[in-house]
Amino acid sequence: MDEQKRKTCKASHVTLSQMMQPEMANAMGNIHGGWIMKLVDEAGGLACIRHSNHRCVTVAVDQMTFKHPIRIGDLVMLEAEVSYTGRTSMEAEVNVYAENVRTGQRWHTNRAYLVYVALGDDGNPTPVPPVIPESDEEKDRFTAGEARQVHRLKQARLAEKNGKN
Repeated sequence: MDEQKRKTCKASHVTLSQMMQPEMANAMGNIHGGWIMKLVDEAGGLACIRHSNHRCVTVAVDQMTFKHPIRIGDLVMLEAEVSYTGRTSMEAEVNVYAENVRTGQRWHTNRAYLVYVALGDDGNPTPVPPVIPESDEEKDRFTAGEARQVHRLKQARLAEKNGKN
C-alpha cells in the first residue's frame, strides 16, 4: 500500500462517554462487567472502522481485568485507537476510565486489546492501511502489539492442532 494510504494511530482515536444507569448494575450498585465489555468492543470497533474505512468484526479479545468497580451514576469514558495492523486485521487498545461526577474523582478501571478484521463489500476480509506509530509510546505499543499478534496466532495454531487429535 502506498505511503499516502498509511494512517497515524491518532487518526483512529475515538472517545465514548456514558453515564452508568441502574439497569446496567447488579443489586450492589456495581456495573456488570459484561456491560463494560460491550462498550469496550464498541469503542475498539469504531476506532478500527475509522482506521480502515470498512465494516469490522471482532475476532479476539485479550484478557480484561477490572482494577476498580464502576458504580451507578459514574461517568464512564472509553478511549480507543488502533495500535497495530496486519494485512486485514487491526489491534485496538481501549482504556476505560470512570469518574464520580459529584466529586470529580477519576480513575483508570481497565485496559483491553481487541483484534478486528476489516470486511469488504463482499463480506470477505480486505486489506487495511498500515498504521504509522509516531511517538515513542506508540512505537512501543506497536512492537508489543506485533508480539501479542504472534502469540495469538501461535495459540490459535495450538488450539487447532489439539482439536484435531
